[in-house]
Amino acid sequence: MRGFQGSESEARETARLGRSPGNLPAELTRFIGRHAEVGALTGQLTSSRLVTVTGVGGVGKSRCAVQAARQLQERFSDGVWLVELATVRDPELLDHAVVEALGLTDHTGRPPRAVLTERLAERRLLLVLDGFEHLVEPSAELVLDLLRRAPGLRVLATGRCPLGVAGERLYPLPPLSAPTPGSGEASELAPLSEAAWLFADRAAAVLPGFAVTEENHAVVAELCHRLDGIPLALELAAGRLRTLSLDQTLHRLDDRFRLLVGGHRGAPPHHHTLRTAIGWSHELCTPAQRLLWARLSVFARHFDLEAAEYVCSGPDLPADEVLDVLTELVAQSVLTREDAASGVRYRMLDTLRAYGADWLAATGDADRLRRRHRDWCTGLVTWCELEWFSPRQAEVARRIEDEMPNLRAALEFALDDEEEGRLGLYLAGTLWFCWIGCGRLGEGRHWLRRALRRETDQEEIRLKALWVVGYVAVLQGDTAEALTALHECQEGAERSGNARAAAYSNHRRGCLALISDEVQRAEKLLRAALDRFEEISELNSEVLMCKAQLAMAIAFQGDLAEAVRLCEEARGVCDEHGERWARAYALYVLGFAAWSRGDLAEARELVEASLPAAHAFHDLVGTVLALELLAGITASEGDPAEAAVIQGAAAKVWASVGMRMFGSEYFNAPHIHCERHLRRRLGATRFRACFREGERLDTDRAVARALRRADGAGARPGAAAPRALPASRDDSRPALPAAPRGDGGEPGPSPGGQRA
Repeated sequence: MRGFQGSESEARETARLGRSPGNLPAELTRFIGRHAEVGALTGQLTSSRLVTVTGVGGVGKSRCAVQAARQLQERFSDGVWLVELATVRDPELLDHAVVEALGLTDHTGRPPRAVLTERLAERRLLLVLDGFEHLVEPSAELVLDLLRRAPGLRVLATGRCPLGVAGERLYPLPPLSAPTPGSGEASELAPLSEAAWLFADRAAAVLPGFAVTEENHAVVAELCHRLDGIPLALELAAGRLRTLSLDQTLHRLDDRFRLLVGGHRGAPPHHHTLRTAIGWSHELCTPAQRLLWARLSVFARHFDLEAAEYVCSGPDLPADEVLDVLTELVAQSVLTREDAASGVRYRMLDTLRAYGADWLAATGDADRLRRRHRDWCTGLVTWCELEWFSPRQAEVARRIEDEMPNLRAALEFALDDEEEGRLGLYLAGTLWFCWIGCGRLGEGRHWLRRALRRETDQEEIRLKALWVVGYVAVLQGDTAEALTALHECQEGAERSGNARAAAYSNHRRGCLALISDEVQRAEKLLRAALDRFEEISELNSEVLMCKAQLAMAIAFQGDLAEAVRLCEEARGVCDEHGERWARAYALYVLGFAAWSRGDLAEARELVEASLPAAHAFHDLVGTVLALELLAGITASEGDPAEAAVIQGAAAKVWASVGMRMFGSEYFNAPHIHCERHLRRRLGATRFRACFREGERLDTDRAVARALRRADGAGARPGAAAPRALPASRDDSRPALPAAPRGDGGEPGPSPGGQRA
């Protein structure tokens, strides 16, 4: 170590030899990635005198800070000096540690603080204070004192929490970017994510010849993902390849703390195992912080403050104290704050969650906390179902999207509980608006099937789950399962005299008849459902969807005026209650009616209001039906090439929904007619080229493509400007038949695919 005891001649000699003063250690392993982070740190140190790198244990704070400091060496004439505090336990030895790191010699009886302030007063240097978290208060006092007395001094500190000194600039260091499992990450080293790149480099050091290849890249991606991109964990996992295969290492990650033991000589003692690295952070927490850390482990991925206060509070941690303790855990880098669509949320890395879960299990309180978590989710879902039919519908959709990891955990726990399995059935059925309205049909069917296998004496809860799963099956084109579930629901409703279940059973059976082309039976069942809804004073999004579906059944029979009347009624109620999801379907039917009578401007206006709403709710059924209709409208406006592109985009979306047009001749008729028209106008070769162009669009781009034709300004280059053709000459807009044609004749349009 080279000190700077004071002579200018020494500084000149150092410069002559081409050496920068300081004590930064030589690198023993390659520094991987972190280019953006290092650049940000060096930038912050040019404008701030104190920068603190915060983050969880093992995330690479020290290495990143040293790398940034190394890049800044030439800017500090008196050098860059590293003070490692991990082994300094006594606060009174802090000043001595800094004096020793700087290589200062003083034989007087003066306190080391006085020596520091005197020697640094006229110096221009960077002090790297590494690992101060167990000495926060004395470190903050020292830094504040030195910065006041040494104007040429800058400090780069690392720790789990801020120092809390005036003028401090924080830099929270995230884990390395980790690949998403199944993302098909490239096999060459250069394009790898930073986490995979680090793992590959360290693995090659212990297993010569190791490389990420096409055969093993998926396993590497999964391993990096499960270790949260924490550099320490990745290095320890790579070390295990001395004795384990890559697959064995991944398989044993379920007990990650036991597996990831090791580390290289010279590493801080608390970095020898992942458990002790995290335990180092845990040890520095107060009892209240440790308790909340353990209890928060019941949440999956992330959570909000309200949930934490409900689930984690108790006599030993009152609800009104949770915020303060949670704030401290954020400061300690145990939690990170995130701005999500539904508001501010907090997240704990999986590795920290696993550590907290171990502590929670050791207290014997894990089951009680998981029940509280389940109860919280049950209350949330109940509230969301009620608020779905309100101006807060979009807010509910955002909240449900953010809470899905927690809802899955609650469903899993509830359905595994022999005594409380009914709560799993309640959760699965009450989430109908999520499965159907927010585009999660497949997942909803999974949970509903599992829930319905449980025995329960709660007949009303079971009947609701039956009509929900029946409707999901209808939308997915599984007629057999739909019939079975809805028949059981109808029988149960009649047996128990449950008028509400009977109404919903009629509604769902009417939907099934509609997509099965039994339009007269569909009309009868849907009218019966609406009558029953009125008798029991039921009014919600489902009832309005029933009205829109009845309008479709009537339109299929040729009465467009009555269909329009019903949908105008539905739209009015939607507007009155701030409902947007069912409204999108009413607008769709109205748009179809306008297109059928030749009013292309009104048709486009209505469908362009329907499509964004359906897409915003991730409702693929509503989205694809609107795209199909916009293809027809675009063809009628005289742009067959663009219409073919939109048809191709719709075809791709149908693949994610199920059977195209539900396998219904009524629903499929306008599509077939439009396609024939486009093939005649474009020719088979150009039609196919345009269609394939649409198939290459993802849903977001397909929706944007369809909507930007509103005024022609955003039309594809070379496309004709939108224009309405006279109804008598528009062979892309057929007349509405009374029944579907299967003989190759001109089929007519059918308003609307449904979803209730």
